[in-house]
Amino acid sequence: MQATPRTTALMIPGRYNSGPEHWQTRWEIADSDFVRVQQREWNNPSCEDWCQNLEQAVRRLGSRQTVLVAHSLGCLLVGHWALRSSRRVKAALLVAPSNPERADFAPGARGFAPIPRVMLPFPSIVVASSNDSRGSLEHAAACARAWGSRFVNAGPLGHINADSGLGDWPEGYALYKELVHDGPADPQAALLHRGVEFQGSARAR
Repeated sequence: MQATPRTTALMIPGRYNSGPEHWQTRWEIADSDFVRVQQREWNNPSCEDWCQNLEQAVRRLGSRQTVLVAHSLGCLLVGHWALRSSRRVKAALLVAPSNPERADFAPGARGFAPIPRVMLPFPSIVVASSNDSRGSLEHAAACARAWGSRFVNAGPLGHINADSGLGDWPEGYALYKELVHDGPADPQAALLHRGVEFQGSARAR
Protein backbone atom coordinates (compact mmCIF):
# COMPACT_ATOMS: atom_id res chain seq x y z
CA MET A 1 0.00 0.00 0.00
CA GLN A 2 1.38 3.41 -0.97
CA ALA A 3 1.93 5.80 1.94
CA THR A 4 0.05 9.09 1.97
CA PRO A 5 2.42 11.91 0.97
CA ARG A 6 3.41 14.21 3.80
CA THR A 7 1.75 17.63 3.70
CA THR A 8 3.77 20.81 4.09
CA ALA A 9 2.20 24.25 4.38
CA LEU A 10 4.14 27.04 2.69
CA MET A 11 3.44 30.22 4.61
CA ILE A 12 3.35 33.28 2.35
CA PRO A 13 3.20 36.55 4.29
CA GLY A 14 2.41 39.92 2.80
CA ARG A 15 4.48 43.08 2.76
CA TYR A 16 6.71 43.61 5.84
CA ASN A 17 6.52 39.87 6.66
CA SER A 18 4.41 38.47 9.54
CA GLY A 19 5.54 39.33 13.06
CA PRO A 20 5.60 37.18 16.23
CA GLU A 21 1.92 37.65 17.11
CA HIS A 22 0.61 37.01 13.61
CA TRP A 23 -1.34 33.75 13.24
CA GLN A 24 1.00 32.65 10.43
CA THR A 25 3.98 32.83 12.79
CA ARG A 26 2.09 31.13 15.60
CA TRP A 27 1.15 28.23 13.32
CA GLU A 28 4.78 27.86 12.27
CA ILE A 29 5.97 27.75 15.87
CA ALA A 30 3.40 25.07 16.72
CA ASP A 31 4.06 22.79 13.74
CA SER A 32 7.35 22.11 11.94
CA ASP A 33 5.43 21.23 8.74
CA PHE A 34 4.66 24.95 8.32
CA VAL A 35 7.53 26.55 6.40
CA ARG A 36 7.81 30.24 5.56
CA VAL A 37 8.70 31.42 2.07
CA GLN A 38 11.49 33.90 2.72
CA GLN A 39 11.79 36.97 0.52
CA ARG A 40 14.93 39.05 0.06
CA GLU A 41 12.97 42.31 0.10
CA TRP A 42 9.91 42.59 2.32
CA ASN A 43 9.40 46.37 2.32
CA ASN A 44 9.47 47.14 -1.41
CA PRO A 45 8.37 43.84 -2.95
CA SER A 46 8.80 42.88 -6.58
CA CYS A 47 6.22 40.41 -7.87
CA GLU A 48 8.83 38.90 -10.20
CA ASP A 49 11.29 38.27 -7.35
CA TRP A 50 8.60 36.95 -5.03
CA CYS A 51 7.33 34.57 -7.74
CA GLN A 52 10.83 33.19 -8.25
CA ASN A 53 11.26 32.57 -4.52
CA LEU A 54 7.87 30.84 -4.28
CA GLU A 55 8.73 28.68 -7.29
CA GLN A 56 12.00 27.62 -5.63
CA ALA A 57 10.22 26.86 -2.35
CA VAL A 58 7.65 24.62 -4.08
CA ARG A 59 10.39 22.87 -6.07
CA ARG A 60 12.40 22.11 -2.92
CA LEU A 61 9.45 20.21 -1.43
CA GLY A 62 9.54 17.68 -4.26
CA SER A 63 6.86 15.01 -3.90
CA ARG A 64 5.34 16.34 -0.69
CA GLN A 65 1.74 17.52 -0.75
CA THR A 66 1.90 21.29 -0.53
CA VAL A 67 -0.74 23.71 0.69
CA LEU A 68 -0.12 27.43 0.25
CA VAL A 69 -1.20 29.63 3.18
CA ALA A 70 -1.10 33.25 2.05
CA HIS A 71 -1.97 36.57 3.65
CA SER A 72 -2.61 40.00 2.13
CA LEU A 73 -0.13 40.71 -0.71
CA GLY A 74 0.82 37.04 -0.53
CA CYS A 75 -2.61 36.16 -1.96
CA LEU A 76 -1.91 38.23 -5.07
CA LEU A 77 1.45 36.51 -5.33
CA VAL A 78 -0.25 33.10 -5.45
CA GLY A 79 -2.43 34.27 -8.34
CA HIS A 80 0.57 35.51 -10.34
CA TRP A 81 2.66 32.43 -9.53
CA ALA A 82 -0.11 30.00 -10.55
CA LEU A 83 -0.43 31.78 -13.90
CA ARG A 84 3.31 31.45 -14.62
CA SER A 85 4.29 28.13 -13.08
CA SER A 86 3.84 24.59 -14.41
CA ARG A 87 4.13 23.23 -10.87
CA ARG A 88 0.96 22.37 -8.98
CA VAL A 89 0.11 22.31 -5.31
CA LYS A 90 -2.67 20.57 -3.41
CA ALA A 91 -4.59 23.69 -2.38
CA ALA A 92 -4.35 27.27 -1.11
CA LEU A 93 -5.79 29.23 1.82
CA LEU A 94 -5.90 32.90 0.76
CA VAL A 95 -6.55 35.30 3.62
CA ALA A 96 -7.42 39.01 3.32
CA PRO A 97 -6.26 39.67 -0.26
CA SER A 98 -5.12 43.27 -0.60
CA ASN A 99 -6.38 45.46 -3.43
CA PRO A 100 -3.67 46.81 -5.75
CA GLU A 101 -6.13 49.26 -7.30
CA ARG A 102 -6.40 51.29 -4.08
CA ALA A 103 -4.57 54.63 -3.97
CA ASP A 104 -2.90 53.62 -0.71
CA PHE A 105 -1.78 50.20 -1.94
CA ALA A 106 1.72 49.20 -0.75
CA PRO A 107 3.96 52.05 -1.94
CA GLY A 108 7.07 50.53 -3.48
CA ALA A 109 5.39 47.27 -4.51
CA ARG A 110 5.94 46.43 -8.17
CA GLY A 111 4.18 44.12 -10.60
CA PHE A 112 1.22 42.93 -8.52
CA ALA A 113 -1.42 44.77 -10.57
CA PRO A 114 -3.52 43.83 -12.34
CA ILE A 115 -4.63 40.76 -10.41
CA PRO A 116 -4.82 37.63 -12.61
CA ARG A 117 -8.52 36.92 -13.15
CA VAL A 118 -8.14 33.26 -14.02
CA MET A 119 -9.25 30.02 -12.39
CA LEU A 120 -6.60 28.62 -10.06
CA PRO A 121 -5.60 25.05 -11.02
CA PHE A 122 -6.07 23.79 -7.45
CA PRO A 123 -8.77 24.06 -4.75
CA SER A 124 -8.72 27.26 -2.72
CA ILE A 125 -10.53 29.21 -0.04
CA VAL A 126 -10.57 33.01 0.13
CA VAL A 127 -11.19 34.38 3.62
CA ALA A 128 -12.16 38.04 3.97
CA SER A 129 -13.08 40.50 6.70
CA SER A 130 -16.02 42.89 6.53
CA ASN A 131 -13.92 45.82 7.81
CA ASP A 132 -10.53 45.21 6.16
CA SER A 133 -8.65 48.47 5.59
CA ARG A 134 -6.56 46.95 2.75
CA GLY A 135 -9.39 45.61 0.62
CA SER A 136 -13.17 45.50 0.72
CA LEU A 137 -15.38 42.45 1.10
CA GLU A 138 -16.52 43.03 -2.47
CA HIS A 139 -12.91 42.97 -3.69
CA ALA A 140 -12.21 39.67 -1.93
CA ALA A 141 -15.43 38.14 -3.27
CA ALA A 142 -14.49 39.20 -6.81
CA CYS A 143 -11.07 37.54 -6.37
CA ALA A 144 -12.77 34.36 -5.15
CA ARG A 145 -15.09 34.28 -8.17
CA ALA A 146 -12.21 34.80 -10.60
CA TRP A 147 -10.01 32.19 -8.92
CA GLY A 148 -12.80 29.62 -8.50
CA SER A 149 -12.36 29.75 -4.73
CA ARG A 150 -14.79 29.07 -1.93
CA PHE A 151 -15.50 32.42 -0.26
CA VAL A 152 -15.68 32.84 3.52
CA ASN A 153 -16.81 36.08 5.19
CA ALA A 154 -15.08 35.94 8.57
CA GLY A 155 -16.88 39.01 9.93
CA PRO A 156 -15.27 42.20 11.30
CA LEU A 157 -11.66 41.07 11.83
CA GLY A 158 -9.77 44.01 10.34
CA HIS A 159 -6.91 42.87 8.11
CA ILE A 160 -6.92 39.42 9.78
CA ASN A 161 -3.44 40.00 11.15
CA ALA A 162 -1.72 40.49 14.51
CA ASP A 163 -3.69 43.70 15.14
CA SER A 164 -6.90 41.68 14.90
CA GLY A 165 -6.03 39.91 18.18
CA LEU A 166 -6.80 36.45 16.79
CA GLY A 167 -4.15 34.51 18.70
CA ASP A 168 -3.82 31.11 16.99
CA TRP A 169 -6.96 31.83 14.93
CA PRO A 170 -8.50 28.35 15.26
CA GLU A 171 -11.25 29.11 12.72
CA GLY A 172 -8.61 29.72 10.08
CA TYR A 173 -6.73 26.60 11.06
CA ALA A 174 -9.92 24.57 10.64
CA LEU A 175 -10.25 25.89 7.08
CA TYR A 176 -6.66 24.89 6.40
CA LYS A 177 -7.39 21.35 7.61
CA GLU A 178 -10.40 21.18 5.29
CA LEU A 179 -8.04 21.78 2.37
CA VAL A 180 -5.60 19.16 3.63
CA HIS A 181 -8.36 16.54 4.02
CA ASP A 182 -10.33 17.49 0.88
CA GLY A 183 -13.40 18.40 2.88
CA PRO A 184 -14.76 19.59 6.23
CA ALA A 185 -12.84 18.37 9.24
CA ASP A 186 -13.68 18.40 12.93
CA PRO A 187 -11.93 21.65 13.96
CA GLN A 188 -11.48 20.55 17.57
CA ALA A 189 -9.81 17.29 16.51
CA ALA A 190 -7.65 19.18 14.01
CA LEU A 191 -6.30 21.43 16.77
CA LEU A 192 -5.96 18.79 19.48
CA HIS A 193 -2.34 17.90 18.71
CA ARG A 194 -1.37 21.56 19.15
CA GLY A 195 -2.85 21.83 22.64
CA VAL A 196 -5.24 24.56 21.56
CA GLU A 197 -8.68 24.80 23.10
CA PHE A 198 -11.13 25.37 20.27
CA GLN A 199 -13.26 28.44 20.91
CA GLY A 200 -15.59 28.43 17.92
CA SER A 201 -16.30 27.01 14.50
CA ALA A 202 -15.41 27.86 10.95
CA ARG A 203 -17.71 30.50 9.49
CA ALA A 204 -20.58 29.46 7.26
CA ARG A 205 -19.90 28.91 3.63
